[in-house]
Amino acid sequence: MKKGGSHPVGAFRGLLPLLAGLALATTAQAQAPVEDLTSREQAIQRSQQKTGAAYRDLQQAQYEAKLAEQDFLNARDAQAAAQKQADEMKRQLDAAKKALDAARSKVAQARKRYDEALGGVDNAFQKPPAK
Repeated sequence: MKKGGSHPVGAFRGLLPLLAGLALATTAQAQAPVEDLTSREQAIQRSQQKTGAAYRDLQQAQYEAKLAEQDFLNARDAQAAAQKQADEMKRQLDAAKKALDAARSKVAQARKRYDEALGGVDNAFQKPPAK
């Protein structure tokens, strides 16, 4: 006859070591008071749940910190670009102001020359005609 084959006795022989192990484990557990074992298991389970929740909180906080850091870096880069653009706009403003001042000065000089020339014409009309 084959060992451990389809015969019921052979199959049972393969299960004997497994059943013996289970019996020893059950016996060891039976020695501890049921309440202590249950409260210990509950305490372990609660601690594991707290640990899992704390780990999820840690992961969430790390993720949020990473997002906040990226937002900060983006804002810093945007501010630097805006500052560079603002500096360029200021240079353009200063150059335009300088050009405006120069143009106004030319207008004032041209007006002065025009007024002097106009005054010369008025003076020429006020003089008596030459005979």
